[in-house]
Amino acid sequence: MRLNTEFVVAIPARYASTRLPGKPLALIAGEPMVLHVARRALAAGASEVWVATDDARIAAAVDGLDGIRVAMTNPAHASGTDRLAECARQAGWADDVIVVNLQGDEPFAPAAGIRAVAGVLAESGAPMSTLATPVEDASTLFDPNVVKLVRNVHGDALYFSRAPIPWHRDAFAQSRDVLPAAQWLRHIGIYGYRAGFLQQFAAMPPGTLEQIESLEQLRVLEAGHRIAVALSPAPFPPGIDTPEDLERADALMKRVQ
Repeated sequence: MRLNTEFVVAIPARYASTRLPGKPLALIAGEPMVLHVARRALAAGASEVWVATDDARIAAAVDGLDGIRVAMTNPAHASGTDRLAECARQAGWADDVIVVNLQGDEPFAPAAGIRAVAGVLAESGAPMSTLATPVEDASTLFDPNVVKLVRNVHGDALYFSRAPIPWHRDAFAQSRDVLPAAQWLRHIGIYGYRAGFLQQFAAMPPGTLEQIESLEQLRVLEAGHRIAVALSPAPFPPGIDTPEDLERADALMKRVQ
């Protein structure tokens, strides 16, 4: 994996959230979540960090943080990818610029992981990249809210699913409580793209597999494009989706500060 790859970070941060309304502004250790995420991007060494939002309150939350720019985007965007594509146009990035999509609910994203998704994109030559980490327990493997993936021998994604893939036929016929000696991978929802491909991705119609699994990255695979996958070099905690997640994040941030 290439070291010292130059990249920019774009953070999609919309106000509306089904499970946690106003999520980017939720307080963690007394500060808005989006502010913590933006600091993670700066710590990773991004040459530019943008927050792509649809709400002036979110823009105000990062106002004054050195190195952070804001793109006010259309509130009608259907996905974070659409929002980032508009951000890229506002920023004027050339087609070959590496853009890291760091979700706005990742206040503990490790700097090494952010750099890794940019590095594997540069090294692989793929138009898109992402990260994964080993699944360590059966409850995670069988949780449909946790996305799993499988890779080919070159490290490219073969498929993403909410189901436990691959299905260990013999072992799971005996028990689904203990994982056999094989490696499953949990997908980490951070992405890298060339800016030109980001525009192409946003313009693609949703694919059949994407609609079945409700996983936007399947649009790319179904259209025949590569997604390079690297193992995260550092622990990458799941993002914050529920009030319970927020409570745990607040307690953790207060301990580490």
